[in-house]
Amino acid sequence: MRVGIIAVGRLKAGPEKDLVARYLDRFAKAGPACGLDFSRVTELVESRASNADTRKREEAAEMEKAIPANALLVALDERGKSMDSEEFAAFVGLHKDNGKRDMVLVIGGADGLDPGLRQRADLTLNLGKLTWPHQIVRILLAEQLYRALTILSGHPYHRV
Repeated sequence: MRVGIIAVGRLKAGPEKDLVARYLDRFAKAGPACGLDFSRVTELVESRASNADTRKREEAAEMEKAIPANALLVALDERGKSMDSEEFAAFVGLHKDNGKRDMVLVIGGADGLDPGLRQRADLTLNLGKLTWPHQIVRILLAEQLYRALTILSGHPYHRV
């Protein structure tokens, strides 16, 4: 299964971008042995519309263009389901084992995700009740993808 991330906004050079790259590189190197391939991070330009609803709608339209047909869609949103790392790994593993070809995780802009995109998602996931800056969300997501891979492969990285 190919795994990709679509995010509104760009990570600037610095420690956040380096940390995301480190976890995604680990995932890309170890994933194929477990049937998971990292496809790419797609960064989209933030909408300049004058109101939040229009911005979210415009950003969702751009995200839709980047989502492969029939992809498993995971939307990151504060209203989403809380999962621990093992539950998330089981979710990824189940869909990989059931032959899903693509999984895309989407991170909205500063205003969040358009409700239509959120409703279309196969899973809406939150990363806790705290509000996180987008740079930190990318780090957390990259680390959790790598952690899910290590759980699925039996690697000792994940300890309870």
